[in-house]
Formats: sequence, structure tokens, C-alpha cells
Amino acid sequence: MRHAVYAGSFDPITNGHLWIVEQARSLFDRLTVAIGYNPDKNNTFSLSTRLQLLRDSIPSAEGVEIAHFDHRYLVDYAAEIGAQYIVRGIRSPSDYEYEHVMRQINEDIRPEIATIFLMPSRAVAEVSSSMVKSLVGPQGWESQVRRYVPEPVFELLRLHHEQHHSWSIPQMEV
Repeated sequence: MRHAVYAGSFDPITNGHLWIVEQARSLFDRLTVAIGYNPDKNNTFSLSTRLQLLRDSIPSAEGVEIAHFDHRYLVDYAAEIGAQYIVRGIRSPSDYEYEHVMRQINEDIRPEIATIFLMPSRAVAEVSSSMVKSLVGPQGWESQVRRYVPEPVFELLRLHHEQHHSWSIPQMEV
């Protein structure tokens, strides 16, 4: 059974992430979509909110699991759950540079786990969580943001904006 893990901060999940999930579902028998802890990121959404947004945004399918892990390398987490593959998305040359180095390090740690790179279609290649969050606030933001995120994420962003009338989104708990 081919088991892969696709990990990220998913803060929040975007249509670009969903594209990767759909592609990985078609390639592997089992897919774990996992939120990892990144000490270099200040998350906007709490872990429980991000997990719920993943559950609400990823269609239920046999062989797809939502999870999280802390204080472990992704490659060690993959080995722990029995995944033979790590799925990573590459949107740009800078993503490639970073992911190339990480792939080499992962191979040093666990050579039995392969990294698979997927390049999103042009329609979602430029979508990032940071970009989406930066669009929230100005007049007309709803029509722009709606095209980049799944409906549960859009509704949460809209609700928060209505409650706070703020362009900045502090860490939120649902």
C-alpha cells in the first residue's frame, strides 16, 4: 500500500493546497494531510481551527486522514505513521530551492522515504496562505479572496472581518 504524507501549516488551507491533496489522492492508496509545527511562522489560526478547516474543506474519502505532529522532523513523522512518501508542492523557483535542500536532508535522515514534488496548475500556483490573508480588508476583498480559498475558510475570514472590522487577523480559535 502506497502511503504519503502532505504536511504544511495550512494557515489557512487554500485552493492550491486542495489541488495538491486531489493530485496526491489519485497517486497514493493512503494520504495523511498533516499540520506540522513551524517555529518560523506566527500562525493566524489556532491548531484546532486549522484542523477543523482541513476537515471541512477536504472531501471525505477513503484513505484520507487529517492529523498533526509537533517537535519532529516531517521525515520522522512519515516513518512513524508508515508513509513511504512525502508530497511537497512547488510554486516557484524559490520553493524549488528550499524544497531541494529539504529533500536532500530528509534523504540523509531517512533514505527509505521518497519526496514527490507536484507543481500546481497556473490557476492556483500563485496562491499562498500569506497572500490570501493580506487581501482581507479593503473594499471588495470578498470577491478576490473567495476565488482562492474553500468556502469554510472564506466564511471564517468573512465572519472575523465583520466582527472586528480589522485588516489584521489575530490568532483565532473557533
